[in-house]
Amino acid sequence: MGIDYLFDTNILIYLLNNCLAENLPSGRYGYSVITEIELLSFPALTATDMEIINTYLGNIVLMNLTEAIKQKTISLRRTYRIKLPDAIIAATAIEAGAVLLTNDKALHAIENIACLSLQVKQP
Repeated sequence: MGIDYLFDTNILIYLLNNCLAENLPSGRYGYSVITEIELLSFPALTATDMEIINTYLGNIVLMNLTEAIKQKTISLRRTYRIKLPDAIIAATAIEAGAVLLTNDKALHAIENIACLSLQVKQP
């Protein structure tokens, strides 16, 4: 199943905490297995938090690691010297042909990736 947009972890955190100041664009959504790991590994998560996260993730497409994603991750790390989780998420978006929803400026600097930032509500 194809996707139009891939969530970076920061956007999903904003979304789940009702902190986005704008609506998500229309389309099919996915997330990297790395995002799932990052979201569910916060030590302070409650059982309710985990249930909310798992319910939301259950309604969008999980993008697991593939050989192509692994090879693209290696290339991105060597070229841009970004953190491994960021490289995997970026590689996943590139290989899926999806727009990466992220507010991470370092990911916007990668060539051949379509990124979209979303406005966050001001406190």
